[in-house]
Amino acid sequence: MKLGKVKDILKKNTMLFVLVFVMILFEVLIVTGGKGGSLFSPANITNLISQNGYVVILATGMLMCILTGGNIDLAVGSIVAFVGAIAGTLIVTMKANVYLSIALCLLIGTLIGAWQAFWIAYVRIPAFIVTLAGMLTFRGLATIILGGFTISKFPAEYSQLFNSYLPQDPASLVPVTMGVGAAICIIFVALSLFSRVRKQKKGYAVEVFGWFIAKMALLSAVVLYVFWLLSQNKGMPVVLILLAAVVLFYSYYTSSTVSGRHLYAMGGNEKAAKLSGVNTNNTLFFAYTNMGFLSAVAALVCVARFDSAFPAAGDGYELDAIASCFIGGASAFGGVGTVGGAVIGAVFMGVLNNGMSLLGIDANWQKTVKGLVLLGAVVFDVLSKRRKVSTKKAAEASKETVAA
Repeated sequence: MKLGKVKDILKKNTMLFVLVFVMILFEVLIVTGGKGGSLFSPANITNLISQNGYVVILATGMLMCILTGGNIDLAVGSIVAFVGAIAGTLIVTMKANVYLSIALCLLIGTLIGAWQAFWIAYVRIPAFIVTLAGMLTFRGLATIILGGFTISKFPAEYSQLFNSYLPQDPASLVPVTMGVGAAICIIFVALSLFSRVRKQKKGYAVEVFGWFIAKMALLSAVVLYVFWLLSQNKGMPVVLILLAAVVLFYSYYTSSTVSGRHLYAMGGNEKAAKLSGVNTNNTLFFAYTNMGFLSAVAALVCVARFDSAFPAAGDGYELDAIASCFIGGASAFGGVGTVGGAVIGAVFMGVLNNGMSLLGIDANWQKTVKGLVLLGAVVFDVLSKRRKVSTKKAAEASKETVAA
């Protein structure tokens, strides 16, 4: 393999390699430090999935906003608290039907997103201002609804939907869990091969075949290992199925639909996109309406995990989602980023939190480390973009010199 190809592979998969390195580093530090436990223990892997499910959901929605031009949504944490408060009031206090309550919570989250999206997309008030107002407004409303108190003990029927494990039968735990893991690997490899063949037929650039095969084998091995660990504990968390559905749907939407590609076009150059026939107002409206919907989904997951709704719920969630996107490769200027990258960023944030907790590092130092990691990711993005611009200008200058 040529050196240029190797550099290209390293550049495109930088965060994936960094994630693997950080996970191995934490495992070595935990084991050699005599702190007890392991990053790769079955119980800890289950905890990682359960504890960071909301980050993956919110990061997926946040990516849509960032793609439109580096915009962010500061209100998602407060919407999580507000929708959670409504869920607690309906399901626990009023004893309303669980499924009707869930549908109503999703509708409310979507309407909140649409309310913010209207001011951002059509009135063109900066997203930072609108969502900052939303952050204050919905945090206050959540506290008012709850009266400053916690609503707890959701019914088992609700917990089963978001906070249970499959399969329920201990005898079928290993075969079913490993069977699902194997099925995921087969589908993933088949879709990747189909995508590669389709790109080659259209004349698009594709990865080096050797790296493509190695990546498929490595990722399949990781998936099987994770599912084996899950089979050694309680099985597959139901929330993992929800996360897979969200990630797969939005990955397809952003990469293979016209409206999904409009997000990238708008982030790349909004004026050019508008002149090309893209309705940029509608695109921006969709991004923030969708963010409201996914915030409601995250709220339902969170109240099930904590088995309670409380005023401080969702505090700082918006920062976790934003950091996950930027760490996962999204550009601070918009137009660049993938759902897969956002997921890697979310896992990276989860591993940082979990690893530092297992090492007994103070919570304040944990925030410091996460802040520095976020700054490093954005600095890397800005410098990379600046280097590309400089290289492009140098190439153009060289062409003009030759022409002269």
